[in-house]
Amino acid sequence: MSDIAVDVQNVSMKFDLEKEKTDNFKEFVLKKLRGKIKYEEFYALQDISLTIRKGESWGILGKNGSGKSTLLKTISGIYKPTFGNIIIQGNVAPLIELGAGFDMNLTAAENIYLNGAVLGYAKSFITQKYDEILNFAELKEFENVPLKNYSSGMVARLGFSIATLVKPDILIVDEVLAVGDMAFQMKCEKKINSLLSGGTTLIFVSHSIEQVKRLCEHAVWVDFGRIRKMGDISEVGMAYEQYMLNCYEGSKS
Repeated sequence: MSDIAVDVQNVSMKFDLEKEKTDNFKEFVLKKLRGKIKYEEFYALQDISLTIRKGESWGILGKNGSGKSTLLKTISGIYKPTFGNIIIQGNVAPLIELGAGFDMNLTAAENIYLNGAVLGYAKSFITQKYDEILNFAELKEFENVPLKNYSSGMVARLGFSIATLVKPDILIVDEVLAVGDMAFQMKCEKKINSLLSGGTTLIFVSHSIEQVKRLCEHAVWVDFGRIRKMGDISEVGMAYEQYMLNCYEGSKS
Protein backbone atom coordinates (compact mmCIF):
# COMPACT_ATOMS: atom_id res chain seq x y z
CA MET A 1 0.00 0.00 0.00
CA SER A 2 2.97 2.35 0.46
CA ASP A 3 3.14 3.08 -3.27
CA ILE A 4 -0.62 3.69 -3.66
CA ALA A 5 -1.92 7.26 -3.75
CA VAL A 6 -5.64 6.59 -4.31
CA ASP A 7 -7.47 3.32 -3.73
CA VAL A 8 -11.15 3.34 -4.70
CA GLN A 9 -12.81 0.18 -3.39
CA ASN A 10 -16.24 -0.85 -4.77
CA VAL A 11 -17.62 2.68 -4.53
CA SER A 12 -21.25 3.48 -5.32
CA MET A 13 -22.87 6.90 -4.97
CA LYS A 14 -26.64 7.19 -4.68
CA PHE A 15 -28.70 10.36 -4.93
CA ASP A 16 -32.40 10.72 -4.15
CA LEU A 17 -34.14 12.63 -6.92
CA GLU A 18 -37.45 14.28 -6.11
CA LYS A 19 -40.20 12.83 -8.33
CA GLU A 20 -42.85 15.46 -7.64
CA LYS A 21 -42.61 19.03 -8.86
CA THR A 22 -42.92 21.72 -6.18
CA ASP A 23 -43.28 25.37 -7.11
CA ASN A 24 -41.56 26.87 -4.07
CA PHE A 25 -39.58 26.04 -0.96
CA LYS A 26 -42.59 26.44 1.37
CA GLU A 27 -44.59 23.89 -0.62
CA PHE A 28 -41.62 21.50 -0.57
CA VAL A 29 -41.27 21.76 3.24
CA LEU A 30 -45.02 21.23 3.81
CA LYS A 31 -45.09 18.19 1.54
CA LYS A 32 -41.97 16.76 3.16
CA LEU A 33 -43.41 17.19 6.68
CA ARG A 34 -46.58 15.40 5.56
CA GLY A 35 -44.55 12.61 3.99
CA LYS A 36 -45.84 13.36 0.52
CA ILE A 37 -42.49 13.86 -1.15
CA LYS A 38 -41.46 10.83 -3.18
CA TYR A 39 -37.94 10.17 -4.34
CA GLU A 40 -36.39 8.18 -7.12
CA GLU A 41 -33.02 6.57 -6.46
CA PHE A 42 -30.27 7.48 -8.91
CA TYR A 43 -26.83 5.88 -8.84
CA ALA A 44 -24.22 8.29 -10.23
CA LEU A 45 -21.52 5.69 -9.52
CA GLN A 46 -21.95 1.91 -9.41
CA ASP A 47 -19.33 -0.41 -7.94
CA ILE A 48 -16.27 1.60 -9.02
CA SER A 49 -12.85 0.19 -8.16
CA LEU A 50 -9.67 1.99 -9.17
CA THR A 51 -6.10 1.93 -7.87
CA ILE A 52 -3.79 4.84 -8.67
CA ARG A 53 -0.16 4.62 -7.68
CA LYS A 54 1.98 7.51 -6.57
CA GLY A 55 3.34 9.58 -9.44
CA GLU A 56 0.88 8.19 -11.99
CA SER A 57 -1.22 10.39 -14.27
CA TRP A 58 -4.80 9.31 -14.93
CA GLY A 59 -7.40 10.80 -17.23
CA ILE A 60 -11.09 10.18 -16.63
CA LEU A 61 -13.14 10.03 -19.83
CA GLY A 62 -16.89 10.02 -20.36
CA LYS A 63 -19.83 11.93 -21.72
CA ASN A 64 -21.65 14.61 -19.72
CA GLY A 65 -23.56 12.96 -16.90
CA SER A 66 -21.45 9.80 -16.97
CA GLY A 67 -20.24 10.21 -13.36
CA LYS A 68 -16.78 11.75 -13.91
CA SER A 69 -17.25 14.74 -11.62
CA THR A 70 -19.01 12.65 -8.98
CA LEU A 71 -16.03 10.29 -8.93
CA LEU A 72 -13.63 13.20 -8.49
CA LYS A 73 -15.75 14.65 -5.67
CA THR A 74 -15.77 11.34 -3.80
CA ILE A 75 -11.99 11.05 -4.17
CA SER A 76 -11.61 14.65 -2.97
CA GLY A 77 -13.80 13.99 0.08
CA ILE A 78 -16.57 16.37 -1.00
CA TYR A 79 -18.99 13.42 -1.21
CA LYS A 80 -19.03 10.46 1.13
CA PRO A 81 -19.69 7.27 -0.87
CA THR A 82 -23.01 5.54 -0.26
CA PHE A 83 -21.19 2.22 -0.44
CA GLY A 84 -17.50 1.32 -0.56
CA ASN A 85 -14.35 3.03 0.64
CA ILE A 86 -11.71 5.40 -0.67
CA ILE A 87 -8.21 5.43 0.82
CA ILE A 88 -6.02 8.47 0.13
CA GLN A 89 -2.32 8.72 0.94
CA GLY A 90 -1.02 12.29 0.73
CA ASN A 91 -2.44 15.79 0.51
CA VAL A 92 -4.97 16.58 -2.20
CA ALA A 93 -5.23 19.82 -4.20
CA PRO A 94 -8.64 19.73 -5.94
CA LEU A 95 -9.55 22.04 -8.81
CA ILE A 96 -13.04 20.75 -9.35
CA GLU A 97 -15.51 23.63 -9.55
CA LEU A 98 -14.89 27.11 -10.86
CA GLY A 99 -14.73 29.52 -7.93
CA ALA A 100 -14.71 26.80 -5.26
CA GLY A 101 -13.10 28.17 -2.10
CA PHE A 102 -13.49 31.76 -3.29
CA ASP A 103 -15.80 34.55 -2.12
CA MET A 104 -16.82 36.27 -5.33
CA ASN A 105 -17.54 39.52 -3.50
CA LEU A 106 -13.94 39.77 -2.29
CA THR A 107 -10.96 40.95 -4.32
CA ALA A 108 -8.28 38.64 -5.72
CA ALA A 109 -5.91 39.83 -2.99
CA GLU A 110 -8.40 38.94 -0.25
CA ASN A 111 -9.24 35.61 -1.87
CA ILE A 112 -5.59 34.60 -2.07
CA TYR A 113 -5.37 34.76 1.72
CA LEU A 114 -8.83 33.19 2.16
CA ASN A 115 -8.12 30.28 -0.18
CA GLY A 116 -4.63 29.87 1.22
CA ALA A 117 -6.08 29.55 4.73
CA VAL A 118 -8.57 26.92 3.50
CA LEU A 119 -5.63 24.95 2.07
CA GLY A 120 -3.82 25.22 5.40
CA TYR A 121 -1.12 27.73 4.48
CA ALA A 122 0.15 30.19 7.10
CA LYS A 123 -0.52 33.88 6.43
CA SER A 124 3.21 34.59 6.44
CA PHE A 125 3.75 31.94 3.75
CA ILE A 126 1.00 33.42 1.56
CA THR A 127 2.51 36.89 1.99
CA GLN A 128 5.86 35.51 0.87
CA LYS A 129 4.29 33.85 -2.19
CA TYR A 130 1.71 36.55 -2.95
CA ASP A 131 3.44 38.09 -5.98
CA GLU A 132 4.31 34.64 -7.35
CA ILE A 133 0.63 33.67 -7.27
CA LEU A 134 -0.53 36.82 -9.05
CA ASN A 135 2.26 36.75 -11.60
CA PHE A 136 1.60 33.14 -12.60
CA ALA A 137 -2.13 33.90 -12.89
CA GLU A 138 -1.29 37.07 -14.86
CA LEU A 139 -3.62 39.10 -12.64
CA LYS A 140 -1.34 41.63 -10.95
CA GLU A 141 -3.20 44.63 -12.38
CA PHE A 142 -6.53 43.18 -11.21
CA GLU A 143 -5.54 42.25 -7.64
CA ASN A 144 -7.96 44.75 -6.05
CA VAL A 145 -10.92 43.90 -8.30
CA PRO A 146 -13.74 41.74 -6.82
CA LEU A 147 -13.87 38.27 -8.37
CA LYS A 148 -17.51 38.81 -9.36
CA ASN A 149 -16.14 41.12 -12.05
CA TYR A 150 -13.66 38.52 -13.32
CA SER A 151 -14.19 36.36 -16.37
CA SER A 152 -14.40 32.60 -15.81
CA GLY A 153 -10.93 32.26 -17.30
CA MET A 154 -9.46 34.74 -14.81
CA VAL A 155 -11.05 32.87 -11.88
CA ALA A 156 -9.63 29.58 -13.21
CA ARG A 157 -6.15 31.10 -13.51
CA LEU A 158 -6.23 32.29 -9.90
CA GLY A 159 -7.50 28.94 -8.62
CA PHE A 160 -4.85 26.98 -10.50
CA SER A 161 -2.09 29.30 -9.34
CA ILE A 162 -3.00 28.86 -5.68
CA ALA A 163 -3.62 25.10 -5.91
CA THR A 164 -0.21 24.45 -7.47
CA LEU A 165 1.73 26.90 -5.31
CA VAL A 166 3.19 24.04 -3.31
CA LYS A 167 3.71 20.65 -4.92
CA PRO A 168 0.65 18.60 -3.91
CA ASP A 169 0.87 14.85 -3.51
CA ILE A 170 -2.33 14.49 -5.55
CA LEU A 171 -3.60 17.09 -8.03
CA ILE A 172 -7.21 16.75 -9.21
CA VAL A 173 -8.30 18.89 -12.17
CA ASP A 174 -11.85 18.83 -13.56
CA GLU A 175 -12.49 20.86 -16.71
CA VAL A 176 -11.53 24.21 -15.14
CA LEU A 177 -8.66 24.71 -17.58
CA ALA A 178 -11.13 24.57 -20.48
CA VAL A 179 -12.30 28.13 -19.72
CA GLY A 180 -8.81 29.62 -20.06
CA ASP A 181 -7.24 30.82 -23.27
CA MET A 182 -4.90 28.53 -25.21
CA ALA A 183 -1.73 30.27 -24.04
CA PHE A 184 -2.64 29.84 -20.38
CA GLN A 185 -3.74 26.24 -20.93
CA MET A 186 -0.28 25.45 -22.31
CA LYS A 187 1.27 27.27 -19.35
CA CYS A 188 -0.79 25.12 -16.98
CA GLU A 189 0.16 21.95 -18.85
CA LYS A 190 3.82 22.86 -18.47
CA LYS A 191 3.28 23.39 -14.73
CA ILE A 192 1.45 20.06 -14.42
CA ASN A 193 4.26 18.24 -16.25
CA SER A 194 6.74 19.84 -13.86
CA LEU A 195 4.70 18.58 -10.89
CA LEU A 196 4.48 15.10 -12.43
CA SER A 197 8.25 14.97 -12.87
CA GLY A 198 8.50 15.83 -9.17
CA GLY A 199 6.31 12.90 -8.14
CA THR A 200 2.83 14.43 -8.00
CA THR A 201 -0.09 12.13 -8.83
CA LEU A 202 -2.55 13.56 -11.37
CA ILE A 203 -6.25 12.82 -11.85
CA PHE A 204 -7.48 14.83 -14.82
CA VAL A 205 -10.82 15.34 -16.54
CA SER A 206 -11.20 17.13 -19.86
CA HIS A 207 -13.49 16.87 -22.86
CA SER A 208 -10.36 17.38 -24.96
CA ILE A 209 -9.08 13.86 -25.58
CA GLU A 210 -5.90 15.34 -27.04
CA GLN A 211 -5.22 17.23 -23.81
CA VAL A 212 -5.77 14.06 -21.79
CA LYS A 213 -3.33 12.20 -24.06
CA ARG A 214 -0.70 14.92 -23.58
CA LEU A 215 -0.89 14.83 -19.79
CA CYS A 216 -1.90 11.29 -18.85
CA GLU A 217 -0.37 7.84 -19.23
CA HIS A 218 -3.46 5.96 -18.02
CA ALA A 219 -7.20 6.43 -18.38
CA VAL A 220 -10.52 5.15 -17.11
CA TRP A 221 -13.67 5.47 -19.20
CA VAL A 222 -16.81 5.96 -17.10
CA ASP A 223 -20.22 5.42 -18.68
CA PHE A 224 -23.54 5.61 -16.81
CA GLY A 225 -21.67 5.43 -13.51
CA ARG A 226 -19.74 2.27 -14.34
CA ILE A 227 -16.21 1.66 -15.58
CA ARG A 228 -16.39 0.67 -19.23
CA LYS A 229 -12.65 0.40 -19.93
CA MET A 230 -9.45 1.08 -18.00
CA GLY A 231 -5.76 0.96 -18.82
CA ASP A 232 -3.23 2.65 -21.11
CA ILE A 233 -4.40 6.04 -22.41
CA SER A 234 -3.81 5.09 -26.04
CA GLU A 235 -6.09 2.03 -25.85
CA VAL A 236 -8.80 3.58 -23.70
CA GLY A 237 -8.67 6.84 -25.65
CA MET A 238 -9.04 5.04 -28.98
CA ALA A 239 -12.04 3.03 -27.74
CA TYR A 240 -13.69 6.14 -26.31
CA GLU A 241 -13.13 8.16 -29.49
CA GLN A 242 -14.65 5.38 -31.59
CA TYR A 243 -17.64 5.23 -29.25
CA MET A 244 -18.20 8.99 -29.49
CA LEU A 245 -17.87 8.84 -33.28
CA ASN A 246 -20.48 6.08 -33.40
CA CYS A 247 -22.79 8.18 -31.20
CA TYR A 248 -22.35 11.14 -33.54
CA GLU A 249 -22.97 9.07 -36.66
CA GLY A 250 -26.03 7.53 -35.02
CA SER A 251 -27.47 10.93 -34.15
CA LYS A 252 -27.32 11.95 -37.83
CA SER A 253 -29.27 8.94 -39.09
